[in-house]
Amino acid sequence: MAERAWLRSFYWRIAAGVIVLLAAVLAAQVGLFLWLAVRTEGGLPPRMLHDVARLVATDLTAAIEADPSIDLARYARRRIESLHRPAVVLLLDGRIIAPPDVRVPPRLLSFGRRQLDRAEPAGEEPVGAYELRRPTAFAPVVVHGKVVAGVLVPPVRGPRRVVGEFGPLLAGGLVALLVCGAAVGALLIFRPAQARLRALEDAARRLGEGDPSARAPVKGSDEIADVAHAFNRMADELVARQADLTAADRARRQLLADVSHELRTPLTAIRGYAETLTLPPFSPVAAEGLRAVGVIREEVERIDRLVDDLLDVARYEAGGVQLTLEPMLVAELFARVEARHAPEARERGVRLSSRIAPGAERLTADARRLEQALQNLAANALRHTPAGGEVTLTAERVAGRLSVSVRDTGAGIPAEHVPHVFDRFYKADPARAESGTGLGLSIVRAIVERHGGHVTVRSTPGVETVFEIALTG
Repeated sequence: MAERAWLRSFYWRIAAGVIVLLAAVLAAQVGLFLWLAVRTEGGLPPRMLHDVARLVATDLTAAIEADPSIDLARYARRRIESLHRPAVVLLLDGRIIAPPDVRVPPRLLSFGRRQLDRAEPAGEEPVGAYELRRPTAFAPVVVHGKVVAGVLVPPVRGPRRVVGEFGPLLAGGLVALLVCGAAVGALLIFRPAQARLRALEDAARRLGEGDPSARAPVKGSDEIADVAHAFNRMADELVARQADLTAADRARRQLLADVSHELRTPLTAIRGYAETLTLPPFSPVAAEGLRAVGVIREEVERIDRLVDDLLDVARYEAGGVQLTLEPMLVAELFARVEARHAPEARERGVRLSSRIAPGAERLTADARRLEQALQNLAANALRHTPAGGEVTLTAERVAGRLSVSVRDTGAGIPAEHVPHVFDRFYKADPARAESGTGLGLSIVRAIVERHGGHVTVRSTPGVETVFEIALTG
């Protein structure tokens, strides 16, 4: 069985859907975490902002007192870059010391300048610390009672800084969770379900190919197990019905053969008495009696043909006909068919001819059975071809196979009847087929199929009808 494309696989479509859903959930969780980290200072209370500001201010004060000649801008930059969170140092000369990746909004700088101008040497907490949307901490740097700078701690980490700080770790965790979740889901959920569905598919395929013992394994009590139970019940019912149909068909064929055989004795007796009634000593005096005897003989012959055909059908269906395959000349086969039907063709005013293309002179077949098939087709063609028409037997090689066809220029077969012409007792026009038994074409198909070939028909009403037999020999 050819592997289907993975995009068409139910297993992979479910797996891909679950993986995408898992990735979306994890991405949403990461996004929510980053958003909360930005909005809530990573979960720290607002008071921590002031603690950080005072810590940096105290450190700068201590550094200046220890070394009055220190480069405050340089030291402040080195100090704030070592912090875990961004901070800004505002100098009295207007310089702003901030980390390289931190952009200080003008509104925040304005707030810091106001706090620096209002700062008292005592270092009291500024009253304007809550002017902005979120708390912003400010602490003055006081050296020997004089304010020399201010430390501003913004309330929000910038999204870029938060992503840069947590992004790699979160991305790695997301990928690891995604891979592990997909692997666990594939091994514990999807792979067992796929294996059970594949077993069910294999059982259905084997049952369709004619294996009556094919059953789906039943494991667990979930929906797949219910489907397997239903399939097995269906398979049991199909096998039982097939056995019943086989037995009924066998009985039908046996009955058909028995009835046909048993009809032989009374038919022989009726034919004998009818022939006796035609002899002068026993012949009816009245013309009506003679006509009745003639009708009896005709009907006996018709029933006799029907019995012969029924016996042939029964033998072919039961496989009781053994073919004797041997090389033969197509010309001899056509000659026997023409010789048998030439008188009827002349009587009907129909031209009967044959044509053998180069390369189609010989074939290997059972001569008697194949001739029977062609005789039936020729008789059928003559019955439906009006005076002035033509029936042609043709043999030719087509795509490496021998094609034997019988073509007539009769009324043709309506399109709705073409699919049924080989069915038993089917007559497209019963009013015009009173001389046939309705089994001739069924016998033709049985003979051809026993030869490993097939027979087809094509018809154009009012123009022609062609029955074609394709043989491998």
